[in-house]
Amino acid sequence: MRYLVTARVKPGKESDLLAAVEAGTLGAGSVAGDEYLRNMRAARLYDDGRVKWVEVCFCDVPLAEERPFWEAFFEPVRVKDAHARSRCRDLDGTEPWACCGCACTMRLENRLAGEGVGLLDALRQAAGR
Repeated sequence: MRYLVTARVKPGKESDLLAAVEAGTLGAGSVAGDEYLRNMRAARLYDDGRVKWVEVCFCDVPLAEERPFWEAFFEPVRVKDAHARSRCRDLDGTEPWACCGCACTMRLENRLAGEGVGLLDALRQAAGR
């Protein structure tokens, strides 16, 4: 399933988050692998401090595996379905792991890409890089 995640970077965690992404250690030890890095490369920062991204997750409870990693850097995460569950081929059992290559949220992701600014660009700018 794909989820739209909305969060805020915890005050004082900006440089730690950037360092973890740049070192490739964000999410180290998680079964989600490089999903964390992909999420942060696509994440958008809005003027009001919200950060949004679309995340693929196969947990029974949305982001059960990922939540501890995100909560190290972000204020409590709001998670909602990014598309209709009834159309998710992974959830309905017709195609296990379908979310890995699915384009069901392409319109949403394209819309997000045109909003706000890239989170990593904003973090680098704030760090003077």
